[in-house]
Amino acid sequence: QVQLVESGGGLVQAGDSLRLSCTTSGRTFSSYAMGWFRQVPGKEREFVAAISWSAGNTYYADSVKARFTISRDNAKNTVYLQMNSLKPEDTAVYYCAAKRMLRGAPLRADEYDYWGQGTQVTVSS
Repeated sequence: QVQLVESGGGLVQAGDSLRLSCTTSGRTFSSYAMGWFRQVPGKEREFVAAISWSAGNTYYADSVKARFTISRDNAKNTVYLQMNSLKPEDTAVYYCAAKRMLRGAPLRADEYDYWGQGTQVTVSS
């Protein structure tokens, strides 16, 4: 069993930055691909970014490319999402997810096995 805990959300103004963290339990973090998703009420969970276990591959939604950066520190069992130039449309609950996977990383929510509880990001205009 893998437990994920997100942190770092909050209320910011448009153009500001935030860094989300997701810390996982377990000793096999390095064998998991990790993803970030977001969801607003009434809409499906949306892919944001993903990273392979070795950090050799990263993937981004077009809407966040060049503004968000996903990274990981396997020694700390933590994955990060650096969010720059935030926009009001980035407002959502952000979730991290994990899947044991040795190559690449899934881009669909239904491919992930474990989820955190989410952290709220609110961007005011």
